[in-house]
Amino acid sequence: MCQITVYLDDEKIMENVMLVEPTPEGVRLAAMFEQPREIKATIQKIDLIKNTLILENMGREE
Repeated sequence: MCQITVYLDDEKIMENVMLVEPTPEGVRLAAMFEQPREIKATIQKIDLIKNTLILENMGREE
């Protein structure tokens, strides 16, 4: 399985993310054994070699 580590404004916020879904409010992140998180951010960069997702903050997290 491929999982990704998510960074928001250069800070690691979540590991082992298996689902990244854009929403009207930002991005929904889901990992195994954790509740999904809705982040008010935009996708800045996805690096499939390093398995990282870089988000840019666009407001306060829900």
